[in-house]
Amino acid sequence: MALHVPPFDLSALNVFLAVCDNGSMAAAGRMLGITQPAVSQTIAELEKRVGTRLFDRGVRPMVLTTAGTVLRQYATGLMVEMRQIAARLQEMRSGRVHLLRIGVVDSLSRAVMGEVSSFMRARVDRLVVHAGLTESHAAALLTRQIDFILSVDDLEDIADLERWPLFEEPYMLLCPEGVHPPTAVKDLPAFFAARPFVRFSLRSRTGNEIERYLRRLKLDIPYGQEFDRPEGVLAACRLGGIAITTPLCLYEAGFDGSCGLTCHRLPAGAFRRRLTLVARRREFGRLPLDFAKSLRTVLIEQTLGELAGYFPAFADQMDVLS
Repeated sequence: MALHVPPFDLSALNVFLAVCDNGSMAAAGRMLGITQPAVSQTIAELEKRVGTRLFDRGVRPMVLTTAGTVLRQYATGLMVEMRQIAARLQEMRSGRVHLLRIGVVDSLSRAVMGEVSSFMRARVDRLVVHAGLTESHAAALLTRQIDFILSVDDLEDIADLERWPLFEEPYMLLCPEGVHPPTAVKDLPAFFAARPFVRFSLRSRTGNEIERYLRRLKLDIPYGQEFDRPEGVLAACRLGGIAITTPLCLYEAGFDGSCGLTCHRLPAGAFRRRLTLVARRREFGRLPLDFAKSLRTVLIEQTLGELAGYFPAFADQMDVLS
């Protein structure tokens, strides 16, 4: 048989699974509303096409052979996928999605969560939003536990994903007011040695990007306190620490001009962070594109202006992407 010709079709697999579940061809026929000879013929043709016996008919009740057990495992998954595809097609025809699960990186929650709720209200029957670390959301997307992610990681090495860039922002140096920032790379070792350096956890994509930046500059900063969320970093800096962070991270944490902290440009050139909407390719029609457009609109019309008010020296480095 040519390799490009499937050895079975979905209807034959459905009959095969019915026999597995019901224990006999007669019982499977009753469940499916067809005759026992029709079931027997379908199974015989299936066995012929795959080139091996699927049931041991020498015992009663008959049992699966080893080959039959393997086929049952794969066939069950295929039938589940088929039903999901049928349901998704029906959703596309109706213009609504029954269930959508979105992972939102925590530093973007305050900026876009209202728009996420508003946009999805007319398009999704049941919306589940998970806020947290990019790394856990990326893994959940690839294992089909999440459908979209708003992420610091665009998963560029993974095929069959759609990517919609949303926002780019600079990393900056956060330190107490009155502290003179370093003006050159050569000043950084002494600057970081003089005060506690507060880290984003290495469990986060942002924390990993900052560590790579420090390694490129050959800076070996002792580990002290580190936090998963921006609020922890901001709180530790208010107690005298310094950190590398971003405008959106500080916005999420509730930064304002009265917190006794100020932001400075890093002396080592451009160091930026990009946020992207990532979805599995071709599963949701235009929904990811329309969602990305709505997020860009709220970022332009609301978030960008607020960030420029908090961080005017960085306004020219923050961009809504298209």
